Amino acid sequence: MTSLSKQVIFMIVTLIIGFMLAIQFQSTKEPVVRDTRDIRELRKELRAEQDKHQQLVQEIDKYASLIDQYEVSLNDHKENVENVMEDQIDSLRKEAGLTEVSGEGIILIIEPLYHDQFFGNQRHSVSPVLLRFLVNELNFNGAKEIAIGNQRIISTTAFREVNGVTRVNNRRLPPLPIEIKVISNDAEKLHNEMVVSESVEYFEIDNLKLTSTPINYLELPAFDDTPRVRYMEQMKED
Repeated sequence: MTSLSKQVIFMIVTLIIGFMLAIQFQSTKEPVVRDTRDIRELRKELRAEQDKHQQLVQEIDKYASLIDQYEVSLNDHKENVENVMEDQIDSLRKEAGLTEVSGEGIILIIEPLYHDQFFGNQRHSVSPVLLRFLVNELNFNGAKEIAIGNQRIISTTAFREVNGVTRVNNRRLPPLPIEIKVISNDAEKLHNEMVVSESVEYFEIDNLKLTSTPINYLELPAFDDTPRVRYMEQMKED
């Protein structure tokens, strides 16, 4: 075999190996993930982030003001520290849902969409999944406080189904129709959002009708059970 033939064979083998390596690299390369969200979804996410930013700014202002109150009380009027702490405890109890609240808002009514004489057995309750979705959508659209039936919704509220019966805060929900009271700083806006919300569609799929009515004055009950605290312990005085 001549030297020229060896060079040709070496070149062909090198090309084949390079081609195989290129195919292997292309096959193991991670696929490009494209953002397929439309303009409506992007605006919705942008609005959620703006709301979070506004809430964080308000939280920072609130705690900065509280620090100022403590410093003023310690420097000038030591006897007022207890008053500041009592005010703070009352504020925390209100935020935790342990006090009755009132204000403008909306009333949502959940009732059967069709009568049983046309569609067989009529629903008598609403599933925990639908209630959780509804509460999340209410919070997203500006709800401040929520009560389902007579049960106040707080951060640790559990939605469960036991033997086919939906329970909220470990209490059995009354049969349909169910009334949900919601307090908001802008009741008309919340009402308009809920009229066209996805919750209405999801409830209709489950043969339930969701209606909203703006109300000038509402009273919500306090959470009447002991809040569940998992990551705090009471410190006893020495």
